[in-house]
Amino acid sequence: MTAKKILVGYDGTPDARRAARWALDEAARSGAEVEFFYAYEWPSYLPPAAMTPARAVWPGSDVDRAIEDSVADIARSAAVSHPAVPVGTLVERAPAAAALIERSEDAGLVVLGSRGHSAVAGLLGSVTVAVTAGAHCPVVVVRGKPAPREPIVVGVDHSAGALHALSFAFEQAAAHDVPLHVIRAWMPPAFDHYGSAGSMDVAMADERQDVSDLVDLWREKFPAVHAMGKVLFAHPAYALTEASMDAQLVVVGTRGRGAFRGTLLGSVSQHLLHHAESSVAVIRESGGRAPS
Repeated sequence: MTAKKILVGYDGTPDARRAARWALDEAARSGAEVEFFYAYEWPSYLPPAAMTPARAVWPGSDVDRAIEDSVADIARSAAVSHPAVPVGTLVERAPAAAALIERSEDAGLVVLGSRGHSAVAGLLGSVTVAVTAGAHCPVVVVRGKPAPREPIVVGVDHSAGALHALSFAFEQAAAHDVPLHVIRAWMPPAFDHYGSAGSMDVAMADERQDVSDLVDLWREKFPAVHAMGKVLFAHPAYALTEASMDAQLVVVGTRGRGAFRGTLLGSVSQHLLHHAESSVAVIRESGGRAPS
C-alpha cells in the first residue's frame, strides 16, 4: 500500500475504536496520515399522520458537542499511542456512506468497523456495505480478535479483480512479515461437462498449475513473502470463511457497483463481511494494481 491517507469511518462505537487502532498500526508501518471522519445526518421529524415531507430537524448543540468531543478524544488517544502518525479529524453533517465514498477518492485505504450506527441491532451496518461496494480505494473492515502473527489469506479466481486483490495481499504480507495463503476455491460446472472423472482430474490439475504460475509471478516482485497456493473443491465463500479462522486478514476482489446504483457486492464479499472470523479487505477492480 502507498503512504496515501488512511480514512477511518469513526462513530465512537467499540467497533470503530478497534478500526481506529488497526488504521493507526497500519499508518505507523506505511508512513500514512490518518483521518478520523465522522459523518452524520439527523432524520426528519414527521408527525404520525403527516402526508408531506418535513425538513430535517437537527439535534441541539449538546449532541453536536458530544460528537466533536468523541472525535477529539480518539485523536488525543492516537497522539499518545502512535505519536509519529499524523492525525486529522473531520466532522460533517452528511449521509455517512455517501460522504465516505466521496472522500475515498483522495485516500489510499478506508478502514471501518464491522458494525456502526444501525437501526437493527446485530446486523452489519448499512454504511459498511455501501462503502465497500462504492469506495474508490481498498476498504478494510476490522473484525474478530487481533492476530498479528497469523497469515494473510487472499481468494483468487480468473477475474481482473483477483489480480488487484492479490497485489494488495502481497503488499500486506510483506509489510507484516507473515505468510500469504493464495486460495482458489473451485466449483466446476456440471459433471457431464467433463464427461469422466479423468477429465475432472485434468481440469483440477489445470487450476493448480494456474494458481502456481500466478503465485510465482508475484513472488518475483515480493521475494521475501512466503506465499503458497491452494486449490480447493468448495464454494469460495465457505472456503475463505474457514480460512479466516486462522488468519489476520482475508482479501477478496469484488465488482461492487456502488451505493447509488443499488448496493451490490459479490456473494463472496457479502458472506465474508458477515461471517469472517478475521478482518476483511475488499478490493474493487479499480482499486488495486496488477503486476507489470
